[in-house]
Amino acid sequence: MHRRAFFKAAGLATIAGAVGTTLTTTAAAADPREAMFRTWVPEIFEPIPDAPAHTEAIVIGSGFGAAVTALRLAEAGIANTVLERGSRWPNDPWREIFTGDDLPDGRGFWHRTSFTGVTKVPMSFGKFGGVLDVTEYPGIDVWRAAAVGGGSVIFTGAMVAPERKLFDHVFGGVVDYGELERVYYPRVREMLRLDPMPADIYQSAPFAHSRAWDDQVRAAGYQPVANDSIFTWDVLRGELAGNSRASATAARSNLGNSNGAKFDLNQNYLRYARETGRSQVYPGHRVDAIAQEASGKFVVTVTKLAPTGQHLGTRTLTCDKLFLGAGSVGTSELLVRAQATGALPNLNEHIGDGWGTNGDVVLARGASAVAGQGQGVPSASRIFDASGVPLTLENWYIPGIPFETGALASLGMVLDSTRARFGYHGGGVGLSWSAGAQNAVVDAARAVDHRIAERAGAVAEYGALGYDANAQFTAHPLGGAVLGKATDAFGRVHGHPGLYVMDGAAIPGSTATVNPSLTITALAERNIAAVIGAGR
Repeated sequence: MHRRAFFKAAGLATIAGAVGTTLTTTAAAADPREAMFRTWVPEIFEPIPDAPAHTEAIVIGSGFGAAVTALRLAEAGIANTVLERGSRWPNDPWREIFTGDDLPDGRGFWHRTSFTGVTKVPMSFGKFGGVLDVTEYPGIDVWRAAAVGGGSVIFTGAMVAPERKLFDHVFGGVVDYGELERVYYPRVREMLRLDPMPADIYQSAPFAHSRAWDDQVRAAGYQPVANDSIFTWDVLRGELAGNSRASATAARSNLGNSNGAKFDLNQNYLRYARETGRSQVYPGHRVDAIAQEASGKFVVTVTKLAPTGQHLGTRTLTCDKLFLGAGSVGTSELLVRAQATGALPNLNEHIGDGWGTNGDVVLARGASAVAGQGQGVPSASRIFDASGVPLTLENWYIPGIPFETGALASLGMVLDSTRARFGYHGGGVGLSWSAGAQNAVVDAARAVDHRIAERAGAVAEYGALGYDANAQFTAHPLGGAVLGKATDAFGRVHGHPGLYVMDGAAIPGSTATVNPSLTITALAERNIAAVIGAGR
């Protein structure tokens, strides 16, 4: 049999067989049987305290921008309440706190019963309040977090600064790149202990795919650049030595690392904020609406949720200052709804604008030799290509496949200028993404990946497997309340003093061909410093 046909037939048959036999059992066992989840993760079923009725400041969300805001407010003596709809998940070196995305259960997904990821293999499971919310819009699926710690729990750990020229192209002079480079990128790197993958980890068996990926791009004339990462390398060393359940070395990332291999926000910003005694995170608190009274006080409507999704009550909370850090989708939904309903009547015409996908594309090419490649998660390296549309390809593991395929995966991030707008229709907030724009992004990234495969002598064409560039999704939603348009240059929302945007909603659809997490965090550091310094 021709090698391509063999890979397609054998690979898809194995996927279908594994999923078909195992997931039926998972779905049947997980259905509303809360006892199983209580056994696995009893901590998230502990009674959820009520948030205080009034706080000087409320921070909505607990991801990168929100966590920075909570800490810096607390350090400045400003008491703040952090509201997070998801649960506070623990870590344990031996328990499987989180599920894998090869054969997931409800711990993985936010109140849904099915998921089709980058492999295009449908999976079913019992409904539960898991860590990944997949929001489906016409033309695009958006992956976003639902957990204390936000996106830091479910991302792949790469934190990379964009090139100055491309950053300035995207931000149009609203943000001084030199200031980020001098002050705020270094501050974040220190806080999050960012560093590239050490040689001993890179040379270990689970990262054979990283070495093979680097070999191929070198054969194609590129020089791979090491990525700074948020992973704690000693935890990976413990996995390799058998001192912890395998996680980051065994394809666990998109739905969380049970052993705390990721140095996520629960281990730094949020922890430090709590230790001041002036900041507290309240999980299970979903914010449904925001408004501002004539007095200037903000009103936040909250539904308290059990991990099973049961509504435990609805309350209204108040604050003097309101900081939005619910992510691009969450923050934009709150603002667009408040504008449409008159709850925030002075918002300007730019609310909801400037949304983009950061040019996300998933790709796979064959290895140059048939050999086990490993499934280590942290991304070791990347390349940049400006032969056409500027783009980055980043070394990636293959999520959702529990066996070796011989494929080398990449996450592409293309400098895409297409933007969408959130709208309010029939009581809901939504958007549509252009199929043409997505196809253009896919074509640009696929052309570079295919050229690498040809020059490196890849043994299989993975487009035939239906995996390559076949998922219409983004894990990096950005925009909806853009700096310099919906807000001033530091996130102060026009028309409503005391209201701020501190997350990816403030970024104009792209972080210039790199992962957004470092830039979101650095901008939050910059913006909250300006807000606190000016007293407004």
